[in-house]
Amino acid sequence: MVKNGVLLQSFEWYTNDDGSFYNRLKQQAKNYADLGISAVWMPPSYKGIGGTKDVGYGAYDLYDLGEFNQKGTIRTKYGTKDEYLSCVEELQKQQIDVYADVVLNHKMGADELEMVNVYETENNNREQIISDVKQASVATRFTFENRHNKYSDFKWDYKCFDGVDYDCMARKNAKYLFENKKWDEEVDDENDNFDYLMGADLDFGNEEVVNELIHWGHWYLDFTHVNGFRLDAVKHISASFYHKWVKNMREYTHKDLFVVGEYWHGDLGHLLNYLNKVEWSMSLFDVCLHYRFYDASKQKEKYDLRTIFDYTLVKEAPLNAVTFVDNHDTQPEQGLQSFVEEWFKLSAYALILLREQGYPCVFIGDLEGNESHYMRGMKEQIEKLIKIRKKFALGKQIDYFDDPHLIAWTREEGLVCLINNENQKNKKIYVGEQFKGNIFSCEVGKEKNDVLIDENGFGDFVSDGYGLTVYTKKIMRNSFFKKSVDSCF
Repeated sequence: MVKNGVLLQSFEWYTNDDGSFYNRLKQQAKNYADLGISAVWMPPSYKGIGGTKDVGYGAYDLYDLGEFNQKGTIRTKYGTKDEYLSCVEELQKQQIDVYADVVLNHKMGADELEMVNVYETENNNREQIISDVKQASVATRFTFENRHNKYSDFKWDYKCFDGVDYDCMARKNAKYLFENKKWDEEVDDENDNFDYLMGADLDFGNEEVVNELIHWGHWYLDFTHVNGFRLDAVKHISASFYHKWVKNMREYTHKDLFVVGEYWHGDLGHLLNYLNKVEWSMSLFDVCLHYRFYDASKQKEKYDLRTIFDYTLVKEAPLNAVTFVDNHDTQPEQGLQSFVEEWFKLSAYALILLREQGYPCVFIGDLEGNESHYMRGMKEQIEKLIKIRKKFALGKQIDYFDDPHLIAWTREEGLVCLINNENQKNKKIYVGEQFKGNIFSCEVGKEKNDVLIDENGFGDFVSDGYGLTVYTKKIMRNSFFKKSVDSCF
């Protein structure tokens, strides 16, 4: 991870499915590098049950990166294997790290059905069995005939899984646990045990399954040369598995691969508990902070901005926090919809991009927008914040969190940031005696006014009402101008 770096989530749920994604991203690589993007989170690269329509989370064949005719297509939603590899290579050529999205919790789109003895379990208490053992027809046999054993000859059957959610014979949806199996442990405690999420749920207590996933990880690193991973749905997977898997991948490559997990929970205690279980071997997305942003945007002036970082991962464990405003799951029309309202969105981005703590992730849906799915792009504004981060969001940070409706902070290189959820206000802020006589210009905000720093290092800064205002130091062009400013004191 690059110091002061910025991660870009390069896709959203409704990214165009015409197969042009990899080529378009490749063409943007240099522009992103010049902007200040240091890493890109790519979408799941392998074949899903939905073929060209699959976002990638309905994982079918992890070895098919758009190379084999499976699920009615050779390419994935995003392009072909060769286009993917070429895109990764170009991003890395521009000094941008690439993080692959890893979906190991489940498999979907089985090639054959199997008859298996199952128990039906209570949906809200997965440990409670509510039926006698019975036979069910389940989608658990994965043979990948059109891949012809290339890269791996492993075949999946019901013994590789703990359960499913559909009996094809009875045509019934329910949570079915296989006979002589149990849900994996060290998972989230929602529904008593939240091992099961969707599809055919992998059995991480099966040594053959674990060995195959390690083999796949080695193959993927050798084949794609990615710099790290985004791990999907980690709260549904045994923590001990990922602790072992991540350690193995790093030992295999002899590199400090960056790894961030998606543990979707708004309670800080759950995130810290998971990090302890994996011995702090990865980062987590700061879901708690996302919900703070969402609440602040909904409550407006009723929200106490001084509390915006309370009970967040970035406050308690900043070195393991990937901060974000929104993503493909929180965008409109999605299951976790909690889209930060537009009036506060730029303020939220300042809170991740212009501060010292956390590793910020910018969402392409916020950057580029998608009007047909209720997202308006804020490209110019967010890109300006990224540029400001690169040049000014450096050095010591001093917070002014003393007003419930106006918070501010400074950075040592000459940055003042103010966020307001009421009407326009002024705030006297100390930026340092080293800036005596300097001008701070309003880079983000409606007023676009300049502030003269007095002989004691203070300036009287104006904050916009209901929004973000950012000031940066203005370069003094010559000594005559400097002397003229000094004479004002």
